This record gives sequence, structure tokens and C-alpha cells, in this order.
Amino acid sequence: MASVYRATYHLRSHKRDNLIEFVKSMLLTPFVLHSTTPPTAGDPITDVDREEAEIVRSVVQSKRPTTTQSQLSKEASVRESQAQAREYNIQRMAEILGNIEELITEHREMELRGLGKYSRLHRMVPTIGNFYTALPLKEAFLRSRDACMGISGRRYVPPSFNDIRRIMNSAQVMAGAHDLKLITFDGDMTLYDDGKNFTEDNPLTRLLIRLLQKDIHVAIVTAAGYGDKSEKYEGRLSGLLKGFEKARLSEEQVGRFFVLGGECNFLFRCSADDQYKLRFMSNEEYSSSSMRRNWQDEEIEKMLDIAQSNLEICIESMDLDATIIRKERAVGLVPKKKMTREQLDECALSSQLELLKFQKANNVNPADAPIPFCAFNGGNDCWVDIGNKFIGVQILQDYLDAKPSQTFHIGDQFLMTGNDIATRRACCTCWIINPDETQAILQELDDILWKDDDDSNNDQ
Repeated sequence: MASVYRATYHLRSHKRDNLIEFVKSMLLTPFVLHSTTPPTAGDPITDVDREEAEIVRSVVQSKRPTTTQSQLSKEASVRESQAQAREYNIQRMAEILGNIEELITEHREMELRGLGKYSRLHRMVPTIGNFYTALPLKEAFLRSRDACMGISGRRYVPPSFNDIRRIMNSAQVMAGAHDLKLITFDGDMTLYDDGKNFTEDNPLTRLLIRLLQKDIHVAIVTAAGYGDKSEKYEGRLSGLLKGFEKARLSEEQVGRFFVLGGECNFLFRCSADDQYKLRFMSNEEYSSSSMRRNWQDEEIEKMLDIAQSNLEICIESMDLDATIIRKERAVGLVPKKKMTREQLDECALSSQLELLKFQKANNVNPADAPIPFCAFNGGNDCWVDIGNKFIGVQILQDYLDAKPSQTFHIGDQFLMTGNDIATRRACCTCWIINPDETQAILQELDDILWKDDDDSNNDQ
């Protein structure tokens, strides 16, 4: 059974994030050993987690006044015991997160000396990547009421993937907000629902405008590739562009907004002088076009042919009701009826393998292939793009002179079959699962950025 388990684990590795799994395993100890203790069978009140009002109401409605004081005393004792256990649990979890902070700090210091693979964290999580800032995990946990009280107060559900992911997002915002120069976003399921457009009533408009007003560059780095046709991008972002116009952003402010389509292939910049529309930027306008200089059109066509052939095989072998769409630098499988996540993952992973074999790549990472590519599960479809968001973010960093530590990327696809994972090699990242979480992160960032101005004014 052990060998079967190991094989199954490795085949499912595309569904796991090893750092988050490591943090979860560390937090499991205080959850198991120090979680709050349930009341005994003899206690008159069995649901000790009910709201205070419900407890008082149950006592008032009792028709046995002689036992009311005893009941209140027992209830108070149970609640006090619960509170003490939860407080101790918080301390233990905060201590563990503080220890993980130290491991990250040690790893960063050893990376600077070229010894990153010898750090304690790397030995425990061999797939660990770069950390461009420190991560104040302990402070992020203690400052978040949802994390602090929600996790520590649970007795039956241990710390989850989403719990750890949100704590790490908050820690990243806290660490990098003050030096932020560039923030990039995925499109679908990050700024708007999958397959939808950015509408005028989107609450993210105000927060994105405030970033531009704080001299921070904002870019959407998306897999959507429409060539140099700005109209299609403007249609999807019409609500945001109208928001810029209503806010009367200056040419300088709105010029900090970019759209990079096809992962890294088509760059646009917003202009107030052109009625808040997107202007296509040719490769000659930014020096980072050298990153794609060695990409031969013939090789690209061969890669797209191979990817298309593999997707056609997937349709046949899994009996899928889907169609193939071929673009200038991408090919995709679009289902006519909904496909399962497992089917889409199969299409993405098999395409990755075929293209790596074609390029005789020495590394299993598509970003390290001679011609980097991205084969990913888009949630409702599967696409293979030439290039990736690692190159896309690097193009913007070079053009805007932004360091990795001064750059955030926010997206929802950070597993092996996603197209946001490549950005981890270029900048700091925040992993969200829907636009509501993007809004929460931007609100947290907004509070930090504008608090600095308030503090400065008070000092004066």
C-alpha cells in the first residue's frame, strides 16, 4: 500500500502547493493537542459555542429559579475554560508561524550567498522558490480576527489550505506595501467572474484608481490574446476604463495602466488624450522585446501544431464534446458542454509533456524550455500559449524599472496546471480564488498606503 500511496501522491502533485502543505502540517500539532475541550455530558448547557444572547435567553426562560445561579456558574466556568484553551492555542500557533518566519529569513539570507539549497527550509520543502521580501506570518495571523479567532476556535476542522493561503497573502501585503511600484493582475476570476467583463459597478474600480493616484503602476497580465486589436480588450475592461474617465484621471496617472495580453505577447497602454482607450505598443517601444528575439516563427508554428494534435487526441480518447481554436500564438480546447477539472488537467499536463519532449528540454518546467510556453487549465477550457506570465511580468519590470521586491502579482492559478504560477519566479505573489478576495487584499493594501499619508500629515 505504501508504494501505491507514493505513486498516487506524485501523480497528484499538480494539485498541491508544498509550502502551504508544510505550514499546515506544522499547525496540526497545536490543533490536535491543544484545541478547546468540549463540555462533559453532565453539563446543563451542551452548546457552549452559542452566542451570549442565546445563553442569557435560555436562563431567563428557565422556570427553576433555584438552579439559575448554579446554571450560570457552570456556564461561566465552561466558557472561561474555553477562552483560556483558545488563548493558549493562539499562542502556540503564533509561535509556530514565527518559527516559519525565521526559516524563511534564513533561506533568504542563504540565497544571497548562493547557498539557498542548503537552508533548513529547502531541505524540508525541496520545491521552495524565491522570497523577495520577508513574510511576517505571525503578525498577519494575530492581526486578522478571522484567522486568529476562526482557526483557533475550531475543534473539529484543522487549519486548511485556504486558511494558510489567506495568512500568507496578508503577510505579503504587510511586507511589500511600502515599497510597491508595480502590481499586476490576472483577469478572469481575479478582477471579474470567469468569461465575464469588468462592469461599471465593480467595487475594484475605486481601489485600482487609488493605486494609480499613489504613483503605482497597474497592469492586467492575461492569457486572453487578441493580437494588436485593442477593441477586444477595451470591451472586456469597459467598466474600468469608464471609471478612469469619470474620475478624470490625468494623462500621467492613467498612463500607469497597462494590459499585457497573450501572457506576454501584446502590450497596451492607456491614454487619457485618446479618450481613455488602450494604445498598442510595438516591440520596438520597449527593450524587453529581446526576451523573445530568439523565438523563430517556424518553431512556434511547430509547437502549436504539436499542442493542437495532442488536444485532438484528448478529445478522442476522453470522448469530449469540444472544439479547437487556433490563434496567432496560442491554441485552445473549448468545450461545448462543461468538462470536469480532471479532464482539463489531463489536457494541460499531457500538452506540457509533449511540448517539453519536442524541445528536448532538460527541465520539466515549461518556463525553462528553449521557447517558454504555458499549458494550463483555465477553469472552463484548456489553452497552450507561447510565452508565459513570468516573461510578461519581467517585460513590465524592465520597462518600468521595478524590482521583484517592488512587484506584486495577484491571481488564482498557482498550481502546476495554472498560468499564474510562473510569476513566482519574477515577483511577490498573492493567491486568491475569486474577485471578492482580490477586493479584500486591495482594501488591506489601500489602508496601509493611505495610512502613511495620514500619519505624515499628523506629524506635520
